[in-house]
Order: sequence, then C-alpha cells, then structure tokens
Amino acid sequence: MKICVLVKEVPDAAVQKRIDPSTGRMDRSGEKNLNPYDTHAIEAAMQIKEGGAVEVEEIVAVTMGPESAVRALHKAVSLGADRSIQLTDEALAGSDVAATGYALAKVLEREKPDLVLLGQQSDDGECYTIGAVVAEHLGMPSLTQVIKMDVSADGLRCERQAEYGYDTVQVQTPAVISVGDAINEPRYPSLKAIMGAKKKPLEKLAIGEAGIDASQVGADGSKVVCGDFKAPPAKSAGTIIEDEDTDETVEKIVAWLDERKLI
Repeated sequence: MKICVLVKEVPDAAVQKRIDPSTGRMDRSGEKNLNPYDTHAIEAAMQIKEGGAVEVEEIVAVTMGPESAVRALHKAVSLGADRSIQLTDEALAGSDVAATGYALAKVLEREKPDLVLLGQQSDDGECYTIGAVVAEHLGMPSLTQVIKMDVSADGLRCERQAEYGYDTVQVQTPAVISVGDAINEPRYPSLKAIMGAKKKPLEKLAIGEAGIDASQVGADGSKVVCGDFKAPPAKSAGTIIEDEDTDETVEKIVAWLDERKLI
C-alpha cells in the first residue's frame, strides 16, 4: 500500500490572521508552520504502517505552496513520511479550494496512491472541503471527520463523527480520508528525525511537470471571487461598577439590566 498525506503550510497559531486588502488574499507574512490538523493524518499513516495489518511500501507527504512550504514538508518527514513532493509555481497563486483540489489531484495521479489522508481542515482557511474536491477529481470514495480507522485487505472500516452521533462506513481503496483531530495523539519527532529530514527525497514540481492546465488554477482559474473586506466595528467600552457599597452596587446592576429589559 502506498499512502499519500496532503499537508499545508499555514501561519503560526500565534500570528493574527488578516486579509491583504490589495489582493483579497490572506496575508501570509510572518512565522509559518505545518498545519496542526495534518499531523493527525501523518500519525494515522504511521499507525497503519506500524500496525502490520497491511504492508505499507511508503508514506509520501504532498503539498502545494511557495518555496517556504518546504519547511512544512521537512516537519512531515520528521514525523514519519518517507519522502515528499512540493508543487510550487507562481501560476498557482490565488487558487481557491476548487483550483487547489484540482492541482493536488493531478500530482496524486502521478503517484497512484492506495490511500490519501489529510487533516479535517486547515488552520487558516478552515474550509473542510479539500478532501472531497480531490476525491472527485480522482474518482475515489471520500469520507470526512474520521475518528477511527481499521485497515484490512478488504479495505477500510471507518468511524466518523456525524451531526447526531457516529457513522460506521466500509470503504474500498483507493480512497480519500479526512481525519478528525480526535483520531489520535500525534507523536513528537525525535532529534535524529528532525536532523535527517532535509536529507530525505524531496521532489519539486511546476504545473507543467504535473500536467496541470494553467487556466484551471490561480486567480483566473478559481471559481470564488472575493469582495470587499472590512474590519468589524470597534466595540463600545463596557460599564465598570466599583463595589464600594454592596447595596448600591446591586441597585446599579439591577437598574442597568432593567434599562435593557433583561429582567
């Protein structure tokens, strides 16, 4: 079995998320890291490999992003991936979910994986849908919010979170599975793995090498057009009541509530 794990470089959790008004895209300056939700997908791949129910030939981390995204791939490799692929091309800038899913699917077509894993969402866009878009292009079954996965020669038996409980679904491979963050507890990379990550095979692809139609990606190939962005209005300052006299304080609070018809 070959497992491909889709990963993404996202702004660090400590960086305030903001939109660049000149482009309508997320401002990605500042510190960046591997999408934390994708670490659960890598861990799921490692547990399948170590479980022994099926033989896993290799785990391949795949990303689409600028040059800096190579650091996310190094993190993915340090967590257990055997090699990595980076789709990077200026023509991809501004791609929406539909264009990104198409481009990633073209890369995966070259790899012919038996299983594609990814996190339930990205920490920046939080769209939850990239797995379904990729699966549609690949013609594979897709499941989301998977929190338990048993692998056998007959396929995958998955338990997924649903609106009112849990679904248990049997899926044949090849398949695309988006795992929830409740599926496992990702391991920490060892110092040896971190130091050796840069030595693992890394393939960089431009859109032409991946067979991607330039008209289907980038801002021009995207289906979503962003409109105007405005910061939310500033909230008015709250009322602070100093408790110097309890009876008087209670009266002020009751009067404040009564004025707003809250009592």
